[in-house]
Amino acid sequence: MELLIFGHAGARVLVFPTSMGKYYEWEDRGMIAALADQIESGGIQIYCVDSVDAESWYARHKHPGERAWRHTQYENYLVYEVLPLADQKNPTPYLITTGASFGAYHAMNFALRHPDITDRVIAMSGLFDIERWLGDYRDDFVYSNCPCLYLPNEVDDNRLKLLQHLDIIIAIGAQDPNINNNRWLSQVLWQKGIWHALRIWDGWAHDWPYWLKMVRMYMSGHD
Repeated sequence: MELLIFGHAGARVLVFPTSMGKYYEWEDRGMIAALADQIESGGIQIYCVDSVDAESWYARHKHPGERAWRHTQYENYLVYEVLPLADQKNPTPYLITTGASFGAYHAMNFALRHPDITDRVIAMSGLFDIERWLGDYRDDFVYSNCPCLYLPNEVDDNRLKLLQHLDIIIAIGAQDPNINNNRWLSQVLWQKGIWHALRIWDGWAHDWPYWLKMVRMYMSGHD
């Protein structure tokens, strides 16, 4: 697995690419340049990771259980390899997860599954209902990686307190096909007492020029 690191200090930012995207996508698309001032000033340090979407959720030729297990292996790589590397390079504990389109799913799912180590999530133009691709199949790995399945059933007080600590920002275009799923997620978060910001942008807003503006706005904490 390859990754790119930008910056020397500040809040650590775990960046997920779009569906089946590569670790250099954010650099190629100008997202890193859009955050250059925050990176150079030591405000943030960015870790752009690769994806295994083609081997997991998007591998429609595989059994759904195998796809979910491959994703679980990917998450273990993040938790047990990428974040320890970040610990070595940067003592700042504050962790932000972010991504656009399917990267927003990864960012949100990681934050909701690991609110003990995540502080902010910025999910741009995301879709969080992965079960629609898996037919009727369900197992523990599918369930625990689909926010639309596990979040409504979250009742553990300790987990809820950790989730309520998260700074959650959901940004989506008013004409984005995923808008209803984002509104549903927002409603469930409110039902669980989890404060967050749902920011609905004009138009479609599902493309890099919009994500450039979103990430600059929300990475600084001014929304």
